[in-house]
Amino acid sequence: MSTDPLPAPVAARLRRPTWRDPRLVVGVVIVAASVALGSWAVSSAGRTVPVYVADGTLTPGETVDVARLRTVDVRIDSGTELYVRADQELPESVVALRVVDDGELVARSALGDAANVDVRSVSVPVDQAMSTRVTPGAVVDLWAVPEAPAGSDAPAADPSPLVTDVVVEQVDEAGTGLVVSDGATLHVLVPAPDLPAVLRALGDPGTVTVVPQAGTGV
Repeated sequence: MSTDPLPAPVAARLRRPTWRDPRLVVGVVIVAASVALGSWAVSSAGRTVPVYVADGTLTPGETVDVARLRTVDVRIDSGTELYVRADQELPESVVALRVVDDGELVARSALGDAANVDVRSVSVPVDQAMSTRVTPGAVVDLWAVPEAPAGSDAPAADPSPLVTDVVVEQVDEAGTGLVVSDGATLHVLVPAPDLPAVLRALGDPGTVTVVPQAGTGV
């Protein structure tokens, strides 16, 4: 049986990593990318841009300037370019092309040239109580309600629609409370082609009734 001593173990030497070590290069790249991504996320979260919101309801055909708007700061996202920025000059002589509710961000598509809005403001007397849902910006229908023929026992003709989907521009209330009192006047925006029929109904015996559409108004 051999009695030769066992060979002594050789201590392993640790080599200092060099830039040629692929593991070191990959580690540096990962750390750098993580730092850059974190910095970008923090920076993006804190960046905002000023945009305009409506200071009161804007109605079609109404001239829009900075006096009718206020500024809010919003975070940058992919849709910011769709809205009117407050740090850029507002075009002159622009009008609202559709209803923009109070506090709503003003979309670029909501403003344009007055030539693209062919409506006329018509005053409609209110001779009966009406819900306060009928507010500026509300969408309503106009109905003609004829009177019974004078000196005849014949009944009045049935009410008939004059025009649908018109926007309330202004409400002149004669009273306060939960309803608009008798004697109030509504200003509605009537499309030009429907104007003759509405004016004729306002001049005929009978009344023009404003009917709010379900889900409109505030």
